[in-house]
Amino acid sequence: MKEEELREGLRSEMANTTPPPPSSTGATLGAARRAQFRRRAVWASLGSAAVVLAVTGFAAIATPGGHVYQPAGSGPLATPDSSADTKEAWPTGPDGRPQEDRTARAGSKHDQGLRLLSEVVAVVPAGYTKPEDPANQPAEQRTLRTHQAQFEDKVNGVDLWSYLSSVAVAQGKGTGRVLVEVHDAGNQLPTDPCALARGFWGMQGDCRVETVGAAQVGVVARPGNDDRLDQWSAYRHPDGVVVFVAQGAKLDESRPALTRLPFSVPQLAALAVDERFHLK
Repeated sequence: MKEEELREGLRSEMANTTPPPPSSTGATLGAARRAQFRRRAVWASLGSAAVVLAVTGFAAIATPGGHVYQPAGSGPLATPDSSADTKEAWPTGPDGRPQEDRTARAGSKHDQGLRLLSEVVAVVPAGYTKPEDPANQPAEQRTLRTHQAQFEDKVNGVDLWSYLSSVAVAQGKGTGRVLVEVHDAGNQLPTDPCALARGFWGMQGDCRVETVGAAQVGVVARPGNDDRLDQWSAYRHPDGVVVFVAQGAKLDESRPALTRLPFSVPQLAALAVDERFHLK
């Protein structure tokens, strides 16, 4: 076949091809709304650090390991960044099938995250209220209470999980938050108290070691340039379970900040050692 004949044949084939139908505006808007809901993240307005992906008043939190915390909730969420994925299937859920992504939305792991949320609510000191999310609140409104169980890694054939819960706390006109994150034993986080504390969410700051009984707890009372949280403590239990306890004076940009943080530095250190957060 001559070159000119080949070109003419291609032109004819393209001319006879039925063009795709125009996209439906309603379907497009619906898909956009669903994607927006799925991208809602656990913590709102966590500063301008590069690890925070702000979307519609919420933020997806990227951890030092490259994983992204998404909110626990109904319906599927966006799949994690492929750079953090493995070729292995996600852990098996209570229905006997692999999870859709890192987040457990039912079963024992999900229940652990819910239990952690209850414990965080319980430790909020007197003088602070603990507002709850209203029923049927719009998707674009910020979440006041969140909890999540997230698959982190498989080490020596064992699934390792982390659990993250946050509670809004209010006093007067100000609203801040208290947050606890727990990592299963077997995690690869640092063992030194201050190295552990400075590695929390990749944040840095001035760290000191607080002694709580026989325990050594790393506490960052003055963060660096990262303003997502104001203070946090870090403790590795003898069995390897790691607990972070954090507090922030500001919940989001739409509400005034607290004038006083809920916990003192010694109290924050003691909470990291508290057995209520020692999930096993």
